[in-house]
Amino acid sequence: MKSVSKYLIALVLVLTVVVAQAWDPGEVDKLNANANAAKATMLEKDPSMQRFFDSAAGWVIIPTVGKGGVGIGGAYGKGLLYEGGAPSAIVSLTQLTIGFQWGGQAYSEFIFFKDNDALEDFKRGNYELGAQVSAVAVTLGASADVNYSGGVAVFTQAKGGLMYEAAVGGQKFKVDMRN
Repeated sequence: MKSVSKYLIALVLVLTVVVAQAWDPGEVDKLNANANAAKATMLEKDPSMQRFFDSAAGWVIIPTVGKGGVGIGGAYGKGLLYEGGAPSAIVSLTQLTIGFQWGGQAYSEFIFFKDNDALEDFKRGNYELGAQVSAVAVTLGASADVNYSGGVAVFTQAKGGLMYEAAVGGQKFKVDMRN
């Protein structure tokens, strides 16, 4: 009897994890509303950013990334991948950094994919942006001279906080495709 109970508990735990990671329309609606608000703020600050939305094969909007650290830092955010202007996947961003850093901040992150090859590479999951990929801060005219690097362009938009940083780290993404 004890053995059967253990297996039932294990099965319930496994099913809970699987269900928790499934496409949740309620979560998507909330993320989409927040992403649209972040996009509107971005376009208000720099209307020329529209060219990326018009020409990209797809894009990710993570409305809020929370970042903090003292020596060792981390960041986390959740957003959506858009293809053809519609959400196609939930995307989670995690980051670990090591180096001189102190403080905390929140920002929005926008990732644009120049072509289907770059987009498909991202959708395969476990995608990483290394420390050598730099993000451009959204300000008036910021996108004027920005080109894709390796088929990807990354922009950030500060929301609040203050962080001093001279650290090295990369971002890792998990893509949960809508089935």
